[in-house]
Amino acid sequence: MGPVLNGLVKLQSVENRLRAAKAKLARCRRNVIIRENQVRNLQNALEAKKEEIQLSKVQSDRLELELKSRDEQVARLRASLNAAKTNKEYAAVLTQLNTTKADNSKIETQILELLKATEADESESESIKNQIDQQKQELERTRKESEQMAAKYQAEIEEIQTEWDEVALTIPPESLDVFKRVAETYDGEALAVIEKQQGKTDVYSCGGCFMGITAESVNLLMTRDDIIRCPNCTRILVLDGTQYTAER
Repeated sequence: MGPVLNGLVKLQSVENRLRAAKAKLARCRRNVIIRENQVRNLQNALEAKKEEIQLSKVQSDRLELELKSRDEQVARLRASLNAAKTNKEYAAVLTQLNTTKADNSKIETQILELLKATEADESESESIKNQIDQQKQELERTRKESEQMAAKYQAEIEEIQTEWDEVALTIPPESLDVFKRVAETYDGEALAVIEKQQGKTDVYSCGGCFMGITAESVNLLMTRDDIIRCPNCTRILVLDGTQYTAER
């Protein structure tokens, strides 16, 4: 391979380092976003729990009013029971009284269950509040660490980018454009090393997609300094510097 392809090999190496540094910066910032989302989710859960508590209290207050009204009805029925003049009238009032008392007992059970549910929700709300406080502390710690690491990674990116620009200047514009396009397609991996199958003569494959490569393409790379792309994945094909030394 000539200076163009060798330049692309060097550029690929720098490209890999540049993307790795950018990935570290992205992960660093993503950690803050994850912490923020955790706090936000807990705050949403707390608000939902508060709404449940409020709803339970409204239902409990409504039942308390209903129970108070029914207690007054029980008192009236008892008075009517005492004033009953016939057995038939007494039996009718007694039946109504027992039915009303049974209904009141059900309402009391509902109120008790609502109170228990409210206590459990309030306890859970306190637990969520504590989690929010803890997560906020973790968020601040993560944010400070992220800011420090981000500054470090940004400086590293700028340094590598300068190196990338310097290497890019040694490559013809047309070849550089091809490299950029393929790199964008394959997350930076614009080059693929041609691999020779062990024990077989003139049997080659693309190191990127593993599809077959003709011996003619290999011979062209040995003798010319032109860009040859894999017919399947379109990556720029290059030779392993040590693998073909004996054949050249």
